[in-house]
Amino acid sequence: MSGRPRRRLQALVAAAAAFAAVLVPTASSAVAAPHHRGSSAPRTPVIDGHRLEQARARLAHGDPALRTAVTSLTAQADTWLGQGPWTVTDKPKPAPGGDVHDYLSQAPYWWPSQPKTADNPWGCPYVQRDGVRNPEVDTGTDRPDIGKVFNSTTTLSLAWYYTGKKKYAEQAAETLRAWFVDPATRMNPNLNHGQFIPCKYDGRAIGIIDFSQQYTSVLDALAILDSGAPGWTKADRAGMSSWNKSFLDWLVNSDFGKQESAAANNHGTFADMQIAGLALATGNKELARTKVLDARAKLIDPQISGDGSQPQELARTRSWHYSTFDLVAYTRLAAIGKQVGVDLWAYQGPQGQSLFKAVDYLLPAATGEVPWPHPELEFYRYAASDIVHAAADAGDMKAKAAVPKLQAPPSGDLWALRPAAEQLDSIAG
Repeated sequence: MSGRPRRRLQALVAAAAAFAAVLVPTASSAVAAPHHRGSSAPRTPVIDGHRLEQARARLAHGDPALRTAVTSLTAQADTWLGQGPWTVTDKPKPAPGGDVHDYLSQAPYWWPSQPKTADNPWGCPYVQRDGVRNPEVDTGTDRPDIGKVFNSTTTLSLAWYYTGKKKYAEQAAETLRAWFVDPATRMNPNLNHGQFIPCKYDGRAIGIIDFSQQYTSVLDALAILDSGAPGWTKADRAGMSSWNKSFLDWLVNSDFGKQESAAANNHGTFADMQIAGLALATGNKELARTKVLDARAKLIDPQISGDGSQPQELARTRSWHYSTFDLVAYTRLAAIGKQVGVDLWAYQGPQGQSLFKAVDYLLPAATGEVPWPHPELEFYRYAASDIVHAAADAGDMKAKAAVPKLQAPPSGDLWALRPAAEQLDSIAG
């Protein structure tokens, strides 16, 4: 080719590249499009991994709403950098039984009824004050630290996935490794001493909710890290897989696990959702499917009324919190169901009860149209935002109409980045 035609061709190629750059803007440096490691979606057990992959692709093409959401996400992730790692061996005294690797937490709504003295250092007997959190539960136990482990690893793994910045993945890996994998500091895979009550119980089945309310988010974080995160090794993956299989076995076969799964309120919903998530994450698709199928007659029928209310949650002093809380478990269970071929949203009980009705029951208060008519010590309207998003995505037209009227959580609406409901109104601290 002569010089003139070659120069003309080069000019045309340069012009085409410039035009393409105008049509497809690059992401800002704060939310830079990550490197990527192939096109396979993360094998997340709750979140639809393909939706994560699609969101990342839209972000790379400059989607303004997603860029705003990632800015909120990375702001949260940045607060975790340099913190931890935390370990179950950090508490000042071991759990009853003497093994420092056993997890320990104290019942949050139980209070001393007598003055604390040398002869009665706890102030026993303890009495229950539903919905009123005793601040002493945050001292001397593992509960505050496990919350940090759950929250940080979930946020950091997502931040890495959407930005490609290795600092987020490396921090998440270090945190998970210290709590679950390193033999010197790893937690034993049981909750034998969860939510103990001084002078009464060394542990209770009800303590399983310390994990069941959030641990499936960690399972999603693990799957995201497994998709190629720097600092997350083959040994880390094997260690977590082994821990999760042992923990699942304890949940299914221990007396505490059986009791919690049989609970008639949000405890039972979360317990079965956690088992289904762990089963799917560890390759037991049959158990995951069974738990979702059983949820219809075992959970939805007795827990949700024909009008969509949840009587056992409405009886609490924190009725709004617990009504939205229970539906976080249900909507996550429905998300697991989608991955094993069960449409839990489509189910209707003998009185017409359904997940759609349960979400719709909350919409007037969730949108701010009317006050919540039941007891609530501290009402946070945004607590319903994720479950309304979930119902809208599942085809509920009332929920779809309500989405623009929702109140965003203080840290921003992250639904588009992790489309699975989270508890947004934490009352843990």
